[in-house]
Amino acid sequence: MKAVFTIVMLILSNTFMTLAWYGHLKFAEWKWFNKLGLISIILISWGIALFEYFFQVPANKYGFRENGGPFSLVELKVIQEVISISVFTVFTILAFKNETIKTNHIIGFVFLIPAVYFIFKK
Repeated sequence: MKAVFTIVMLILSNTFMTLAWYGHLKFAEWKWFNKLGLISIILISWGIALFEYFFQVPANKYGFRENGGPFSLVELKVIQEVISISVFTVFTILAFKNETIKTNHIIGFVFLIPAVYFIFKK
C-alpha cells in the first residue's frame, strides 16, 4: 500500500513540477500572460511548484525504507525520474501539438527500462 501511495504522490508531484517548469511556455498563448514580466512568471511558476512539494515530500517520507517505506533512496530517485519523463511526455503530447515524440526519443525512454531493472535488482 505504501508503494502505491508513494507512486501516486510522485505522479501528482511531477504533474505540478512539469506545469511549473514548462507551463509558462503554453500559457504564453494567453494575451494577458504575455504582458507579464519575467519576475511575475517566475512567481507564478514558484506558486505552482509549491504544490509539487505538497506531494513530493510525503511521497519521499513515506516511501523511504528507513521511515518504514518500501524503497531505498536510490530507488525513490529512479522512480521519480521515470515518472518525471513519463509525465513530461504526456504533457508535451497534450499541450504542445507542434512538438512530436520521435523514434530517438522513444529509444531513449526504452533505455530507462534496463536502468530501472538494474537499480531494483537485488
